[in-house]
Amino acid sequence: MTSTAWVVIAGVGAITFLTRASFIVFADPRRFPEWIRKALTFVPAAVLSAIVVPGLVMPLGEFDPANLRLAAGIAAIYAAARTRNAFVAILAGMLSLWALQWAVG
Repeated sequence: MTSTAWVVIAGVGAITFLTRASFIVFADPRRFPEWIRKALTFVPAAVLSAIVVPGLVMPLGEFDPANLRLAAGIAAIYAAARTRNAFVAILAGMLSLWALQWAVG
């Protein structure tokens, strides 16, 4: 790559970093309105869902009802809802996926 491309990549990276860091460095969360603070509590779950759900529902880019990952994900969600324990949910999902893969072949 040319040096101009590296300058552009570094500039875009710096701008991205500064815009994200500005909320941490310059913002005082105690001064946010109550409704914003309540809304911000849902951000981690929304981000995690946005990352995980497409891989569960459409791992190859299209919906497949015989998707083993979706079945294992449903088992993990059920375990999480019943136990409120992330480790149990991960364990249930992985064991379900391995068992389904073994059963299907």
